[in-house]
Amino acid sequence: MNDRSKDRTILGAERQALAYSEGLRTYMLSVYNYMALGLGLTGGVALLVVSSPALLHAIMPMMLLFILAPLALVFFLSFRINAIKYTTAQTLFWLYSALNGVAFSVIFVAYTYESIARVFFITAGMFAAMSLYGYTTRKDLTSMGAFLFMGLIGLIIASVVNLFWASSMLQFLVSVGGVIIFTGLTAYDTQSIKEGYTEGSSAETAGKRAIFGALRLYLDFINIFLSLLRLMGDRR
Repeated sequence: MNDRSKDRTILGAERQALAYSEGLRTYMLSVYNYMALGLGLTGGVALLVVSSPALLHAIMPMMLLFILAPLALVFFLSFRINAIKYTTAQTLFWLYSALNGVAFSVIFVAYTYESIARVFFITAGMFAAMSLYGYTTRKDLTSMGAFLFMGLIGLIIASVVNLFWASSMLQFLVSVGGVIIFTGLTAYDTQSIKEGYTEGSSAETAGKRAIFGALRLYLDFINIFLSLLRLMGDRR
């Protein structure tokens, strides 16, 4: 291969790498934008509900429904994201975020606004740091993800047990475990979402992947926030 051919090969590889980098950046921005808008919708709906005593009073008897419905949507999106349309996935993600807002309205009743704001910004800082780590690290976090998943199963079991036991010490341990596990999952999920990017995917496929990635990071953020709030929040 002569020098001119080598130069063309190098230039082609550089252009390909640049195109991939730009596509990945656009994809990840889409993921973070969906997540941020979902969190904003959740917070907005929660504030709307709690600002209307009549609306809050009407919703309270149905609160269990507003807690279980988002869980059902998470499972549906997890198993059906590849089968449904992009617009359907969008609609279900916004619906999930709004229903969470209704469920989380009780937080504003139980905790002071100042402590909620303080914990939110602490959560945002922790999330940003771990997500940046997951995005930039060259270390394969797959083994860490498997370990964290097992920890998550244990956390769920402990939470269910504590519904009947009502132990303050177990609740404290569950909250601490939640912070550790979901902080770690933030890095793992970010790396997984990044590595799941495929150059040349259709807009439909890329859009659905971005929504599902946003859902994963949304869940990490919310669970860190709730765990920290139980540890650091000031009750009314």
